[in-house]
Amino acid sequence: MEKHYIACDLGAESGRVILGTLRDGRLTLEEIHRFANGATKIQNSLRWNIIRIFDELKQGLRMVADRGVAASGMSVDSWGVDYVLLNDRQPMLGLPYQYRDARTEPTYAAALENPGRETIFAETGIQFMAINTLYHLIADVKENSDLLQIADQFLNIADYLNFLFCGVGRAEVSLASTTQLYNPTTGQWSAELIRQFALPEKIFPPIVASGTRLGPLLSELCDETGLPAVEVIATCSHDTGAAVAAVPAEGDDWAYLSSGTWSLIGVELPDPRINNDVLAENFTNEAGLNGTTRFLKNIVGLWLLQESRRSWSRQGQTLDYAEINQLAEQAEPFRSLINPDDPRFMSPADMPTAIDSYCQETNQPIPETPGQYARCILESLALLYGRTLDTVQRLTGRQISKLHIVGGGSQSTLLNQLAANATGRTVYAGPVEATAIGNVLIQAMAMGDLESLSELRRVVRDSFSIATYEPESSELWEQTRQRFTELVRGGK
Repeated sequence: MEKHYIACDLGAESGRVILGTLRDGRLTLEEIHRFANGATKIQNSLRWNIIRIFDELKQGLRMVADRGVAASGMSVDSWGVDYVLLNDRQPMLGLPYQYRDARTEPTYAAALENPGRETIFAETGIQFMAINTLYHLIADVKENSDLLQIADQFLNIADYLNFLFCGVGRAEVSLASTTQLYNPTTGQWSAELIRQFALPEKIFPPIVASGTRLGPLLSELCDETGLPAVEVIATCSHDTGAAVAAVPAEGDDWAYLSSGTWSLIGVELPDPRINNDVLAENFTNEAGLNGTTRFLKNIVGLWLLQESRRSWSRQGQTLDYAEINQLAEQAEPFRSLINPDDPRFMSPADMPTAIDSYCQETNQPIPETPGQYARCILESLALLYGRTLDTVQRLTGRQISKLHIVGGGSQSTLLNQLAANATGRTVYAGPVEATAIGNVLIQAMAMGDLESLSELRRVVRDSFSIATYEPESSELWEQTRQRFTELVRGGK
């Protein structure tokens, strides 16, 4: 029997409505609707146009309804951190801020001083980043206290959209864990941090497990879209949580890399690791499917390339990613390297200019062509993956021989081979649509069509082709790894 599920998959650059069909232990996906996404600048702030996103998702649902397909469920996944404030009279009290908005810079610095990194990490086990929900809510306390006073609830983006579809507001655990306000030991919001930062307790929604059935699509939306009252499900509302669930792995000698705007690299553990060594390395413990922990480091990813591409486009040079990768393959290897985690690359006015300044300061040739910039970015990312995996292995005691790369970045054959070479590990690339796959198959688990995470991953292995890249060792790679280490440590 065929079963159909609707995945609404939101990324920082685009959103999609995808129809997943499960039949005889195999899954197929069909992209029904795609739309551009991105932050909007309003009076010196960065915001998400959440109403337009909602309208685009409804358009996708109408297109599914036009197919006459009887879907069993639907679910939204999104990036983490960002949120919407609402109350029982107003479904949105203001356009949500985008995580790169600069308003968190002073609140982040102050929180690291008092109550300090140790207290915050002991409560949450989460990597320190100024983009985290905690520092945005502290900014709301200082700048938008009037909104907080009338708010009944905050919901992160995917959870908020699930609420708009079914009327039930819940915080799904994988998304809640990105806020740096969730305590993975108690499985609840951190009462200590809520108290320390004078956050209103009333706005924290109930937390539910991944794969929770929330309720049927609202009747008004059934009328508007033409869909029946399908079940709205909180799968892994965090896109990386859904992607990791869909990693086609077996055993425990593997790591994952969810490769997109961000690079999220780590391993799946049964329990969180919260200790001084993990704090020192600034790793994170995020919640995964079936009570697992996604132990990982969130590092910059293809954002470097995306922003460079935007810069070239502004200058009249329009290149798609296939062309950029081809130019990078033809460019001279190891001409210039950067530390992708350097703060200047977080939100620069112009990415190529930021790369130029880094190369100039470190006495390296400044890239001159898109191919040279792209080669610099991809080689530097691969080298950072290698350093990060070595740290994961040291912190967890796991021997990692395989790296599964999923997401949009897995389409780059050059980056996949560079990652194998830089990490010294076999790379398995794909599936590209891991987030949508995880979204769909967790719905199938919630509806009783799959029984376990291992069965879910078997469906992924049986349904999608995976490319393999073996590491190519050389003396030049050894020298380059040492050169990169010196750059990261501040050497010239």
